[in-house]
Amino acid sequence: METTEVNKKYLKAKKRVEELKGFYIHLGFYITVNLFISSAQVVDGITEDKSVAEIFSDFGMYAVWLIWGIGVFFHWLAVFESKVIGKNWEERKLKEILDKNKRNHGN
Repeated sequence: METTEVNKKYLKAKKRVEELKGFYIHLGFYITVNLFISSAQVVDGITEDKSVAEIFSDFGMYAVWLIWGIGVFFHWLAVFESKVIGKNWEERKLKEILDKNKRNHGN
């Protein structure tokens, strides 16, 4: 039985590592690709004789960062949800409320 429990813990830990790795890869691509796109927009603005203010005031400079960033945020929530709400949040919250009620009512 101990071997089965160790295997379950190992598989759970391995799955967690894969989730983390997937998130960090996504975050790395997000930063790399967006830096490339922003750099290309700056170079394009310079070749069109735009001022620095014009280049950086264009919403297009931030649109991909913002839209993709929302996706990265939700990926972060999915991976780190145990710290935010988590799969067992309802159970923990229910137990917390029941324990509080038990203390308040002396049952």
